[in-house]
Amino acid sequence: MTACVRTSDTESAHGPRAQQPHAPPPRKRFRIAGADVSASVAVFLIALPLSLGIALATGAPLQAGLVAAAVGGLVAGRLGGAPLQVSGPAAGLTVVTADLIQRYGWRTTCAITVLAGLAQVGLGCLRVARTALAVSPAVVHGMLAGIGVTIAVAQLHIVLGGTPQSSVTANLGALPAQLADLHPAALSISLLTLLALVLWPRLPGWAGRVARTVPAPLVAVTAATALAGFAHLRLDKVELPSWRSHALVGLPEGPVLGLVAAVLTVTLVCGVQSLLGAVAIDKLSGARPGSAPGVGRSDLDRELRGQGAANIVSGALGGLPIAGVAVRSVANVRAGAVSRNSTMLHGVWVVVAALLLVPVLELIPLAALAALVMAIGIQMVSLNHIRSVTRHREILVYVVTTLGVAVLGVLEGVATGVAVAVAVALHRLARTRITCEEDSEGVHHVHVRGQLTFLAVPRLSRCLHHIPQRAHAVVELDGSFMDHAAYETLNSWLDSHAAHGGSAEVTGRGGQRITEPAATAHCGCRPWTPWRNHQCDTPQEAPRADGREQHHLAKGISAFQQHTAPRVRGELARLAREGQQPVQLFLTCADSRVVTSMITSSGPGDLFVVRNVGNLVPLPGAESGDDSVAAAIEYAVDVLQVKSITVCGHSGCGAMQALLTTPTTGAPTPLKRWLRHALPSLERMVGQGLVGTAGETEGEGGASGPAGVGTPGTPSASGATSTPRIAGRAPVDVVEQLCLTNVVQQLEHLRAHEAVARRLAEGTIELHGMYFHVGEAQAYLLAESTDGGGTATAGQASDEVFSQVTPTRPVEV
Repeated sequence: MTACVRTSDTESAHGPRAQQPHAPPPRKRFRIAGADVSASVAVFLIALPLSLGIALATGAPLQAGLVAAAVGGLVAGRLGGAPLQVSGPAAGLTVVTADLIQRYGWRTTCAITVLAGLAQVGLGCLRVARTALAVSPAVVHGMLAGIGVTIAVAQLHIVLGGTPQSSVTANLGALPAQLADLHPAALSISLLTLLALVLWPRLPGWAGRVARTVPAPLVAVTAATALAGFAHLRLDKVELPSWRSHALVGLPEGPVLGLVAAVLTVTLVCGVQSLLGAVAIDKLSGARPGSAPGVGRSDLDRELRGQGAANIVSGALGGLPIAGVAVRSVANVRAGAVSRNSTMLHGVWVVVAALLLVPVLELIPLAALAALVMAIGIQMVSLNHIRSVTRHREILVYVVTTLGVAVLGVLEGVATGVAVAVAVALHRLARTRITCEEDSEGVHHVHVRGQLTFLAVPRLSRCLHHIPQRAHAVVELDGSFMDHAAYETLNSWLDSHAAHGGSAEVTGRGGQRITEPAATAHCGCRPWTPWRNHQCDTPQEAPRADGREQHHLAKGISAFQQHTAPRVRGELARLAREGQQPVQLFLTCADSRVVTSMITSSGPGDLFVVRNVGNLVPLPGAESGDDSVAAAIEYAVDVLQVKSITVCGHSGCGAMQALLTTPTTGAPTPLKRWLRHALPSLERMVGQGLVGTAGETEGEGGASGPAGVGTPGTPSASGATSTPRIAGRAPVDVVEQLCLTNVVQQLEHLRAHEAVARRLAEGTIELHGMYFHVGEAQAYLLAESTDGGGTATAGQASDEVFSQVTPTRPVEV
């Protein structure tokens, strides 16, 4: 059930909106928030050294890192579906790119990047982005950890002043010789860089808070560059050749199967890292206080297409492969970015730096960049991830994936990790322990540990059939899955056991019956299922140990929060953002048996409901001392711009019974004063000859009602003489007749309200009468026949018939 949203112009409480149907649409002025500008600068200061460091680690031209950073900001930032995620050359792609450059050369690597971008665009068009989230987190974290180990071991050789080898095993083998041949200058610059990275975020006090506004990577690289310059250390430094000699993409050269595997690897790593990063940034930005209202959840398919487009452009321009970068994205969110303008501006700053700051960039020692990248590699082996996978008993998958990526390669390691994850899942699915024991009271307990599948059916059946007839049994399921074979076996035994005089119950691990939500164990009803009377005859739950009983309202709220709220939270969040836009004012009785959402199949936001005793509409200007109904009508008609108003009466209405039976003598109680607004309905019945003087009804002469109502045959105050009735049958008693008449009379009262009369004259609102028979669960709509073809007014109605609404024959009102 969904709420209808109006798209037409509406009137506010202060008057109609000005409409210019032929005027051109207003031009939108392009504005950039100050928060986006400051956040873009912060991200740029982080991205610049990281891009150079990652390019250095891959063996690519250093300009390739700047090209990828600029394209990631401008293209992925504009076309991607995650507004606050910053894309560029990522450390997770370092190992893959380095291997491709060593195997195929730089130009072919650029071509592979372009092909991988095309593959990402194709997958995004096929809307399969969510499929990537099905990969086990242990595999993803293991892949990142394996890449981090590979990066850290390789960059360690540069930190020590040497040259890295082609693989992790070769780097580890060459490490003793490298330790014996240290280069003090490179090592000192690297240690200074690492020390600044570690200590800068931990500076204490007010000065530390101010200093931390400058990113630690920029401080570390700047300090190392300054030391190398002042000390005149002889070190290898950044070399940025002229852009005129920058190598662009070339035709791919190499074996076809190898190129296909390379494209798949780049597509996999870029896609998974970007999509998981987008989900993480959604959580981070959503938890941020004062989140920007314009930033919604990421569109993962659009993000995949945007990343693919960025890789196509980056590869064509001779840049590194691009993916979402966690470090820059987190910095972007924490710096207060409110839109994608921050990501795009950071790309602009990178372009400016690449064109104007080349002499400054060439002062940076390569050892400082190597130490920076090595620190990133070490951070990719996250202790939080290890604790998380250990808690979920997936440490084996994590370790195998990490070792596989480090030793075999990214694609091979991920494939090995996925295979192990599947094997672990199958092992858990097939490993089920079933035990049966009898306690001292003669109750047989069947404990099922694990998932209940067809593989465990023989053992379950054997255990169940050992339980004697007429015995009480408790089947405790400690698992989250039961397939059809196990379900049929268990239910067949339950039926058979009950037929032989036994009793049994199925419970979860905590002892709560599986067939009953914990918060609603006091009855057999379910939340968010076909409505049932909550006065159930099921046994009440056992009293609490402290002797106090939980309040019924608290139980209901608990059940809502546990079972219903997760299903309606998205729709209610939308309504909270957009405000209420109901299409109908529904005025009905306060009777607890009339559930408006049930009998109209409506949901949150559909109906603007007004309830009172007797579904009454006081005439305008009546001295009732209560303007709440008139205020609700005015608000619904003028402010909410509802398209229709329904007055709904019901069978067995207590207000109508009170109107017929309550004497007018005695103190004027609040109920008597309120029911004065229903006297015109009673007068209408008197005018139809259905009620005698002083409320004496035909067939019920002893009932005393309000005095001075009139005599049979006297026309009502409105002048109408028609008799409301139900099509196909006569009203069962005078109370039902009064309920029907009251609906018609309250519709006439509605027409007397200025706001309603104006909308009726404009033809922009409809009035409906409705009668709900509680005992029959049947709704009836009032069909008024008129000579003029419109809604009947007082004195026009001839045959006011409430027609039954059936599933096969809709009634036009």
